[in-house]
Amino acid sequence: MTVSDLRAPELEREDPPLRVVTARRRLRLVAVLVVLVLLAMAGNALVTNPAWEWEVVGEYLFAPSVVRSVALTLELTALAIVFGFLLGTLLALARLSPNRLLSNVARGYVWVFRSVPLILQLLFWYNLALLYPRLTFGVPFGPSFFGIGTMDLIGPLTAAVLGLTLHEAAYAAEIVRGGLLSVDHGQREAAAALGIPPVRRLLRIILPQAMRSIVPNAGNQVVGLVKGTSVVYIMALPELFYQVQVIYNRNGRVMALLLVAAIWYLILTTVLSVAQHYVERHYGRGHR
Repeated sequence: MTVSDLRAPELEREDPPLRVVTARRRLRLVAVLVVLVLLAMAGNALVTNPAWEWEVVGEYLFAPSVVRSVALTLELTALAIVFGFLLGTLLALARLSPNRLLSNVARGYVWVFRSVPLILQLLFWYNLALLYPRLTFGVPFGPSFFGIGTMDLIGPLTAAVLGLTLHEAAYAAEIVRGGLLSVDHGQREAAAALGIPPVRRLLRIILPQAMRSIVPNAGNQVVGLVKGTSVVYIMALPELFYQVQVIYNRNGRVMALLLVAAIWYLILTTVLSVAQHYVERHYGRGHR
């Protein structure tokens, strides 16, 4: 018998298979159970409490006056975002300009409009006629060609759009500026070395790359503005929050009408959040 014959049984002996043991996370299980209990309690309180008056909520959720107020809320949001980001982009470019005058003016604009509360800005534009009863147009420091009454030019809707736009432009300027600064400086140098004109360089090379940083912050700003339009109730504009106030002051169903407004705000912000997700995914291609 050789030595190899003696070692053969040992070589043929197999080790027992390894067992995978799942780690026991008792605290996580307890946390899940607590959350489920709290959710069940909240759902039960919403469904069984008659004070919520769900039949009243269903009656007014799609009432014509409420739907019109939702449309006005969307109109205010769209106008403020479009004009706000157009002005904010110009401010961001001015802030990044090597010209100190342009840079300091843009910096001062952002400082002022981010420091003053939105409700004060809206009241200022709404009461502009107290400062300037008549606006004249002509040569600066020279003759005026024609004039118009401030009350005729700036009504409640115009004042609301103007206030929201100027307010949003200050935040949009910082969002766009941050996105532009996120693009590697070598991209600018390479485009300049190829002789690409500055405007085309911005629109075709720098801005598409900056959108990956701009879109998430811009989306959050849009969602915030949808809720921020409720501030214009001080101008008696029939947007969503003002309209539900009018209705519950008339019928006394305060909580039910506030719930109607909350549901609509949830719907609007959810739709915008889903749209933001797909826009982010579009500009995030190639970075996964």
